[in-house]
Amino acid sequence: MNILIIGGAGYIGAHTAREFLDAGHKVTVYDNLSSGFEQNIFDDEDFVEGDVMDFIGLIDLMRRGFDAVVYMAAFKSAGESMLRPEKYAVNNIGGAIHVLNAAAESGIKYFIFSSSAAVYGDPQYLPVDEAHPLNPANFYGFTKLEMERIMGWYDKLKGLRYAALRYFNAAGYDLNLRVTGLERNPANLLPIIMETACGMRKEMEVFGEDYDTKDGTCIRDYVHVTDLARGHCAALETLVKTGTSFAVNLGGGSGISVLEMINAAKRITGKDIPYRVVERRPGDPAVLTASCEKASALLGWSTLYSDVETLISSSWKMYSKFQK
Repeated sequence: MNILIIGGAGYIGAHTAREFLDAGHKVTVYDNLSSGFEQNIFDDEDFVEGDVMDFIGLIDLMRRGFDAVVYMAAFKSAGESMLRPEKYAVNNIGGAIHVLNAAAESGIKYFIFSSSAAVYGDPQYLPVDEAHPLNPANFYGFTKLEMERIMGWYDKLKGLRYAALRYFNAAGYDLNLRVTGLERNPANLLPIIMETACGMRKEMEVFGEDYDTKDGTCIRDYVHVTDLARGHCAALETLVKTGTSFAVNLGGGSGISVLEMINAAKRITGKDIPYRVVERRPGDPAVLTASCEKASALLGWSTLYSDVETLISSSWKMYSKFQK
C-alpha cells in the first residue's frame, strides 16, 4: 500500500515508517522537522518538508494517491498543555483537522491516528481497558479525545475509516539502530534516565515518593517503540480487512515504578543516575497500566520487545554514543 506518515521523522514516526517499509509498503513522510530529525529519514522512503497548518500543501500532496494516512504530528507534553492550551489547540486539533479534511477531500480511505492513554484520565480501575470512562485530566488528553470524536463523525459522514491507537508510554529504540535521532527535550521517564546516565543531565527529578505504591513512586506501563510501530501495521491490516473503525490500547500490559526503572538502568548501563525527589506533578495517578486484550483479539497483536531489559538496553545502545 501507499502510505503517508504525517510526523514520520520523529521518534515514534521514524520507527513506524521503518516498520511499514520493512513490511513492503511504499512510504512518504511529511514533517516540518520541528521535533523530527533529518537523520530519521530513510533512503527507501520519500520525504516532503511541510507543516500541518498548510492545508493547500496537504491537499497537493495527498492528491498523489495514497491509500492511508498515519497521523502523529501532535505536541505531547501533558504539563505544557496545561500552561499553553492555545498551542495545543491550534496544532493538535486545528492541524489534525486540516489533515483529516485533506484526506477526506482526496478520497483516502484509511486514517491511523496516534491517540493516548491520556484520554482516560485518572483510572477508576486497573488495568485500563477501552470501556473505561473517557475523562482527560489534562488539555493534551482533551485534544486527543476531541479528535477521536471528530473522526467518529467523519467515519459516519465521509466514510473515512480510522483506527485510534491509544498509546501508553513508548520507550526503547530500534534494535538494529536504524533510527538515530534522539528525542528533543524529552518529558518521558526513560530518555530522561538515559540523558542522566550518559552525562547530558547532572541529575534527574523524581516527582513524588509518597504514592500508594510499593516504593512510593508512580507506576507506569511501557511499550517498546518497535512493538508500537508493529501495532500500526496491524491496525491498517485490520481496517482494510474489516472496513470498521475502532479505538484500541497499545501498551506493555504491566507496570514498573520510577525507582524500579532507575535501578534497572543503573544495573544495565553500569552508570550512576543521580536524582532528587521533588513535589508531585498535578494530575499524575499513582498507577496506570493497560489492558491489551482488545489489541490481541482484534489486531492479533502482542508485544515482543517490551520487557524492561530490552527497553533499557536498546535505549542505552543509542544514548551511550553521546556519553560525556
